[in-house]
Amino acid sequence: MTSRTRAFIAVLLVGCSLAGAGRVLAHGDVAPQPVDTTGLDPLGDGWRDKNPYRGNPTALKIGTSGFNQNCARCHGLEAVSGGIAPDLRYLDKGEEGDEWFLNRIRHGYTQNGLTKMPAFEGILSQEAMWAIRTYLDFRHVDN
Repeated sequence: MTSRTRAFIAVLLVGCSLAGAGRVLAHGDVAPQPVDTTGLDPLGDGWRDKNPYRGNPTALKIGTSGFNQNCARCHGLEAVSGGIAPDLRYLDKGEEGDEWFLNRIRHGYTQNGLTKMPAFEGILSQEAMWAIRTYLDFRHVDN
């Protein structure tokens, strides 16, 4: 093998390694990230059926961060989906969409035995979930 061939193989291997590393890190840390809900009124143990933080600017800020840390990897930056998961800007706004949102974020979604969305109950607090819902209401786009 010539030195030129060895050099070409070495460059090829380095290139493949770098390309693979990029794909591994493309979705970032896929472990759920904690959401700091400091500044929001605590909601207690009972689940609310309507978003108690609707229109709350602190909840919007917290929900934006919570969404980016936990939801954007599948639902897209600023809730603009690239097709992997539903585009949540089209979720019913206000109380009309609260029930669906809460059920899905708490319990996840499985189709044909495959988990399409993990359950976040026990991972994210109720306060964090409703803050994320506040963010989604803010990002809403009419169909």
